[in-house]
Amino acid sequence: METELKADIAPHDGLPLAGLTILDFSQFLAGPSCALRLADLGARVIKVERRDGGDASRALALAGMMFDDASALFHAINRGKESYAADLKDAADLAAVKRLIARADVLIHNFRPGIMDRLGLGWDAVQALNPRLIYAGVSGYGPNGPWRDRPGQDLLVQSLSGMAWLSGDAGDPPVPAGLSITDMMAGAQLCQGILALLIRRGVNGRGGRVDVSLMEAAIDLQFEHLSVHLNRDEPMPTRGAVANGNVYLAAPYGIYATAEGYLALAMAPVDRLGTLIDLPELAGFAPDRWYVERDAIKALLRDHLATRTATEWLAILEPAGIWCAPVLDWPTLTAEPAFAALAATQRIEAPGGKTMTTTRCPIRIDGTVLRSPRAAPRLGADQRSIDEELNA
Repeated sequence: METELKADIAPHDGLPLAGLTILDFSQFLAGPSCALRLADLGARVIKVERRDGGDASRALALAGMMFDDASALFHAINRGKESYAADLKDAADLAAVKRLIARADVLIHNFRPGIMDRLGLGWDAVQALNPRLIYAGVSGYGPNGPWRDRPGQDLLVQSLSGMAWLSGDAGDPPVPAGLSITDMMAGAQLCQGILALLIRRGVNGRGGRVDVSLMEAAIDLQFEHLSVHLNRDEPMPTRGAVANGNVYLAAPYGIYATAEGYLALAMAPVDRLGTLIDLPELAGFAPDRWYVERDAIKALLRDHLATRTATEWLAILEPAGIWCAPVLDWPTLTAEPAFAALAATQRIEAPGGKTMTTTRCPIRIDGTVLRSPRAAPRLGADQRSIDEELNA
């Protein structure tokens, strides 16, 4: 009987997933972000990478920023993991990988549909190797349908899903989110599915399979708006012409320029807002008109709010309980005492001692902030130690 892979739990002692081993075959963002969160929660994560170059995001240097031997992006999304290099088309490497699979708890991959089957690592094959394994896959558009083989890339999914039509004002071109939002959401949903199957395995000892796609994540992200749209007789919701913040929410919801800085206004009674900011014209709009005539209301707000600074308006609105906020850029945000109070960043360290600042896990366990100070692994850095475990 094969022994279990030893879990490197010393830095994770007491965390919920300590003792579990995750094999991360994925690259770029969705799959690796899922594996990262499992590592943050105490699991040992081994990246199984191509011998030739490894995870493609090693070379994806945003703004040209590198750290140690790879991109800063790679380190931000793969910190705390181990690396095992293998050519899955090589018989000896594939045999070693199958031995890893036989001893692991979770396998994560983001190959296009059908590729893992062709490699001999599809669900049926690995289930025979390890009936307790949780097999987790993330694709662009799901296992079936005419989009099955399209590239699963975040901007493309935002565009195909209708999401890009929700931002910006009426008349503007489609506006994508400034983040890889469908990648990250798909990773979070995959993590949820893995944790659910781990709980089920704890009950009945049986492994399982979970699959998510970027497109399904993008559709689910739009559940509020899409649920309304699917039950209305409309071709497409109309974006507001002024300070559009949400296609279905009434005025004043949106972001407005002031004499200095920008002001975000969320849900608020329009008549009370008019009284507070000395804009009596708003009293003429009854509540049933706050959505229908949102552009007219917002135009009045836009012109009036431009007469004073965001700081001056906040001094009036915040004490009155109006939901509002300044619009901060990153330098302003990171200088805020509220940012310091969250301790939202951490330093990670590469083998040579060089350090880099990145974000930390946003989850607190038993009131404790979770940090992992180890940088992402160099390609194949843990090859020898893992091979020794396999041969023990």
